[in-house]
Amino acid sequence: MEQPGKGSIEEGGFLLFLALVTLALLVIVLPFFQPLLWAALAAIMFQPLLRWFLARLPGRDTLATLLTLGVIFVAVILPTFWIGSAVVDEAAGLVVAFQEGRIDVSMWFDQVFAALPANIQASLEASGWGNLGALQQRAQEFAQASLGLIAQQALAIGGSVFGFVLALAIGLYVTFFLLRDGRAIGESVLDALPFERGIADRLAARFLGIVRATIKGSVVVGLVQGALGAITFSIVGIPSVLLLGVIMAIASLLPAVGPAIVWVPAAIYLLATGAIWQGIVVIVSGVALIGMIDNVLRPILVGRDTGIPDWLILVTTLGGIALFGLSGIVIGPLVAGLFLAGWGILSEQRAQAAAA
Repeated sequence: MEQPGKGSIEEGGFLLFLALVTLALLVIVLPFFQPLLWAALAAIMFQPLLRWFLARLPGRDTLATLLTLGVIFVAVILPTFWIGSAVVDEAAGLVVAFQEGRIDVSMWFDQVFAALPANIQASLEASGWGNLGALQQRAQEFAQASLGLIAQQALAIGGSVFGFVLALAIGLYVTFFLLRDGRAIGESVLDALPFERGIADRLAARFLGIVRATIKGSVVVGLVQGALGAITFSIVGIPSVLLLGVIMAIASLLPAVGPAIVWVPAAIYLLATGAIWQGIVVIVSGVALIGMIDNVLRPILVGRDTGIPDWLILVTTLGGIALFGLSGIVIGPLVAGLFLAGWGILSEQRAQAAAA
């Protein structure tokens, strides 16, 4: 005869065991969190391509998965390496130019300030912005610190070549299995979750929708805007176009301001220094091309809204980048979307219970 309370004790002990072993697994795989995350994202985004290969290679799942992985490597990883190395070279060159005094931000500041109308200059000085020496020094320090941070990150990556290659190999290896067996793995995870299956399905749909919307609507649009910005800067003769293009792509994640945080100062500097047609080209490109591409591409790529307010996307994206680096671009909005979805489901259940 079973002793009273023994079943609940055993069940509680088993749940505690599951919690501890899950926590231990998370701690063990934490050093490879980044490659595992991007492997999962790649498996999600390239499922349509895998299905295209499977339709033409029936019964040859492994070959179709390998072909999909090859497309990922050629179309995504190799261009990323090339652009990243070029950006690092440009950032390092600018750092050296600052150190050697070949770039003087204070001189640029003087040129822009001198080109302003006299009444605007007087207003700036009256409002406390007249201490040009301090502003010039801060601008110089900010530019050096920003480029120095990029150079430090590049050195950190280059200084751990073995770790980088290992992370890349693990990412590709995991991507292969997630592509081939992703649907079965997903079903197993949904069955194991301690939720009702309907709630688990809704959360999974929300998860996939936010991942696709974030990557298509933010990353792809950002890359297009950054590329257009780099082409524009190259036409008008501004140096370090790849670096500025990458900065513009990152800035596109910020609602309201977006890439304008890069091209507007560039246009002001060109106009202030007498490069009139170059400044006009930057303004026209920024307004008519770079600024409008978000309104054109995002509805086509995403197809539907994520349901997350812009201010929450901004806060969670910046917070995610601060905590997780580049991966925070996806993690931040994903957490926000699941948070809203979870509380929405809870509100619906409470409303149904009250109606019943």
